[in-house]
Amino acid sequence: MKIFNAALLASCLLAAAPALAQNTALHDRIAKLAAQQESKVIAWRRDIHEHPELGNQETRTAALIAEQLKKMGIEVQTGVARTGVVGLLKGGKPGPVVALRADMDALPVTESNSLPFASKARTTYNGQEVGVMHACGHDTHVAMLLGAAEVLSQMKKDLSGTVKFVFQPAEEGSSPGVVGGARLMVQEGVLTNPKVDAIFGVHIQAQTEVGKLSYRPGGEMASSDVFTIKVKGKSAHGAYPWLAVDPVVTSAQIIMGLQTIVSRQLQLTEDAAVLTVGMVHGGVRNNIIPEQVELTGTIRSLSKEMQQQIWAAVRRTATNIAESAGATAEVEIVNYAPVTYNDPRLTQQMVPSLNSAAGAANVSVQKAVTGAEDFAYYQEKIPGLFVFVGGMPKGKNPAETAPHHTAGFFVDESGLTLGVKTLATLALDYLAAGGKK
Repeated sequence: MKIFNAALLASCLLAAAPALAQNTALHDRIAKLAAQQESKVIAWRRDIHEHPELGNQETRTAALIAEQLKKMGIEVQTGVARTGVVGLLKGGKPGPVVALRADMDALPVTESNSLPFASKARTTYNGQEVGVMHACGHDTHVAMLLGAAEVLSQMKKDLSGTVKFVFQPAEEGSSPGVVGGARLMVQEGVLTNPKVDAIFGVHIQAQTEVGKLSYRPGGEMASSDVFTIKVKGKSAHGAYPWLAVDPVVTSAQIIMGLQTIVSRQLQLTEDAAVLTVGMVHGGVRNNIIPEQVELTGTIRSLSKEMQQQIWAAVRRTATNIAESAGATAEVEIVNYAPVTYNDPRLTQQMVPSLNSAAGAANVSVQKAVTGAEDFAYYQEKIPGLFVFVGGMPKGKNPAETAPHHTAGFFVDESGLTLGVKTLATLALDYLAAGGKK
């Protein structure tokens, strides 16, 4: 059981209190400017929502972002990690460099909402015609970060350092075998020239009421891995199974065996984990036992140690079950994103900023999430904090709200101003404090 040192927390909060008091007037100005930007932020969001683009295809979105940043007098770099945009705002006083990040890509989902700005975009994805929709709120992330850029550009002389605005493509993933998203942004130097000292990001949350923020020190979101298991046997007529080494039956046994890894082999009192088989491909006819079946799935874990334990167990389970049936199993595991890890000291330092943006009563520590975020690649290099912003209408039952990545996903736009305030306040306060303590 992890226990936080209450005395240490109290002393850190007391140490942060004078700086926070000094920033009160600037916090008030952020709130005023953010409120003035609300209609513009909503308009940006609706424009992007109506014209969604999949990962590494966000050309229209990138052009909109670059145009708006230039209007704000912010230095702009385009074509980062293919379609990414980076803005640089140098404050009126010397100091550290802080980055604020938003992801830009949509999903292959056909929207079911009856909104005047609902997406009607279509595409071909994995060989199937499907709609394109901002079903995870990345349109709101772009709009909120543009709003924060507008606010901070009007407070340039009050900034003790530099703000880097990172608009990232392909958070939802790139094509198989293609490096993209945050990992490619890091490889192409987004955290250098100038060197970034800390990074902050927000994510809209459709099951959290507007006006509320939540976060978690340490492991907040799970790592995400994709595994593929090719089970190879011997083909035969379906009427004569004794002549075959049946990869279908063997695959069924492997699937059931994989389910015992989480339920029977992991110490779940330490951290949660998930192992899901999402695709099974094999065979072309009802009466032919195929030679091969392919299983594909996802692994989620909240610590590096547990992740490695699961990888070893998947390989052992698949290989040994296949061997017991006279078949073979080839296992490939590819990491999509590490654990989204909020640096505990940075998180503790910035809690007063979250309280200022939303009101202490509206800020809470949340449970870990088994969803994943490639924001984690930035956090592997520098301290980072990732915060959830409420996007559910007040009074609504979360159980009746369409979840992320679904056709009915909905965001109450009255919550966007808080996202703008949060990003701007985090940047201002971090710079004012001279960086990480």
